[in-house]
Parts: sequence; structure tokens; C-alpha cells
Amino acid sequence: MVLHSTRWLALSYFTYFFSYGIFLPFWSLWLKGVGLPPETIGLLLGSGLIARFLGSLLLAPRVKDPARLVFALRVLAMLTLLFAVGFWLGHATAWLLLVMVGFNLFFSPLVPLTDALAGTWQRQITMDYGRVRLWGSLAFVIGSALTGKLVSLFDAQAILALLTIGIASMLIGMLLRPSVMPQGEARVQEAAGWQAWRRLIGESWRFLACVSLLQGAHAAYYGFSAIYWQGAGYSASVVGYLWSLGVVAEIVIFALSKKLFSRLSARDLLLISGVLGIIRWSLMGWTTALPWLIVAQILHCGSFTICHLAAMRYISARQGGEVIRLQAVYSAVAMGGGIAVMTMFAGYLYQHLQGGVFWVMALVALPALVLRPKVAARA
Repeated sequence: MVLHSTRWLALSYFTYFFSYGIFLPFWSLWLKGVGLPPETIGLLLGSGLIARFLGSLLLAPRVKDPARLVFALRVLAMLTLLFAVGFWLGHATAWLLLVMVGFNLFFSPLVPLTDALAGTWQRQITMDYGRVRLWGSLAFVIGSALTGKLVSLFDAQAILALLTIGIASMLIGMLLRPSVMPQGEARVQEAAGWQAWRRLIGESWRFLACVSLLQGAHAAYYGFSAIYWQGAGYSASVVGYLWSLGVVAEIVIFALSKKLFSRLSARDLLLISGVLGIIRWSLMGWTTALPWLIVAQILHCGSFTICHLAAMRYISARQGGEVIRLQAVYSAVAMGGGIAVMTMFAGYLYQHLQGGVFWVMALVALPALVLRPKVAARA
């Protein structure tokens, strides 16, 4: 069966983020449902995040020929499905650790490689990337809302069932043949020795530290908000709606970012993100009243989205190959490794502090206000 390349790409985004909308908000609930304590849940989630970091950093760059992108996506989707099935085969901590690492290792490179495929097709065919990518954000909302509803009707095992269906659907969609296959030869990138990396990190350490703190402060939210809110008496469906609200706020800000922030520097955006993040985590530590949780979830557009926009603005101001290198470091450190380390600590803190862990996240974000880069990246 042949599918138009634009629809093939939209389907790939949709099925990936549908699955991610199940996994990210609710996987801690599934782990709790199989009898694991919060400290072990934090360890498993943190290990998975480290595997995501390694997958994006080590596996995605291995695909240098755009013509091989579709094949690579199919292989990664198949391996991801195999490890998803592994969750059905046992609940021993050691086994779950192995499966978590394998699942995240192959699941994480799918987005950067799909983005690379989108960039390749934009040069070959007429395609509105924004409209295609929007299906991914919509799918995340649908996945999280649907999972919450099913968990309320059944139990936490519905999370694994729906995740398996989502991953299987992603593989089936990728096995379809796109109408236009990507073309291209292996890309030759400029050499980047250790000196270039060291100079880049030396110039950008304040930026990297700032975004790592702001993104790392999301660890307790990603790992334990679902458990915390259910413990406060909310159903899984309400938890799903709250997560969906955060993503809707994110979509709105992404759509309006050019109009809202065109005159602001990366340093200004990081200040806004830091202040809104501190307010958000303080609200979540202070109360579980639904109106305030709604406000906290709307603030996701500040704590996450504005921070990400600031990072993209800072990185895009670099020159030549520095853009690629700094993007790789940002993705690996701030969006992967930093959150992984904080998730492990969050598991221990949640065990002893419960909702107090969100006050700690507010403190984590506080130094970022001082660490903001004092000067813009080189024009």
C-alpha cells in the first residue's frame, strides 16, 4: 500500500506521540500498579531517561544517508515494539530495568530521525512542516486523555495494553510505502575535534546550566504527578485531562511564539520561563485543589515551552557547525541527562516528602535566574 509522503509523515508523528502521551504521564502509575515503591520507580524512570539520552546521542547520528531514513525508522519501531512486549513477560525489578533501558534506547531516536526525514522531504516535495507536526501534539493530547479514561474504567494494566497497541500501530504505519522515497547521499559535516567541543561548552556553560535546571525541574512532574494527584483523590481520567491541558497550552504558545516573543532575547525568555516555572512548582507543592492545578498546568507553556523557545533562539545564533554541536549537547544534557538525574532524586524525595518534592523543584529552578547567559550567542 502506498501513502502520500506527507500523510505518511503525519501518521508517523501521530502514532509516536500518541504512544508517548500514554508512556510519559502514566508509566509511573503502571509501575506502581505492579507493586513497586517510589524509590524503585524513580530508579527505573531515571534509567529509562538515561537510555533516551544515549539513544538520541549515539543512534540517531549513525544514519547519515537520508535515503536510509525510512528503513532506520522501521527497524527502530520494530525493536521498540519487541521491548514493549517485554513488559508483559515479567515484573521483577531487574527485568523491568533491562526492558526500560531497551525500550527507551530505541524509542527516543524516532523523533530526531523523523524530523530529519521531514527536512529531506521539504527539499523534495511541497510540504507544510508545521501542519504535519501538529498531528503529533494533537495525538499526545488524545493519548493521555484516552489512557486516563481507560484506567478509570479498568485498572493500570490498560496503560500497557494501550501502549502496546500504539507502538504496533506506529510500526504498521511505517511499513507502508511513502509515495516519494527520500533521496540523498551521506552528509559530510565539518570536523569537530575536542578543542572545538571544549570551546563551545566553555562559551555556553551558563546557557547549558540554566536550561538544564529549568528542564530538570520537570522531573517530579513527569515521574510522579500522576501518582500524587491520584493519591489526592483524582481519577485517572482527570489526571489525563490535566496532562492534556498542559500540552494544549504548549501548542498555543508554539503557534503564537512569533507574534509574542519576536522582540525578546533568549536571556529575556529564560527569565520569563524561570519565574513561571517557580510559580508553577510552588503551586503544585502548595495545593492539590483542582482550580489551582488547572492554573499550574496552563503554566506548562512557561516552564517548558518558553524555555525551549529560548534555547532554540540561543542555539540558532551560533555559526555553521556550532549550531549542530550545541543542539546535540542541549538535547543530550538538558532534555535527557539532566532530567534523568533529577528523576532519580525525585523518586527518593517523593518517598519522604510526597507533594513537598515540588517545592524542591521550585528551588532547583531558582538558580537558573542568575545563571542566564549574560550575552547573546555570537550573531
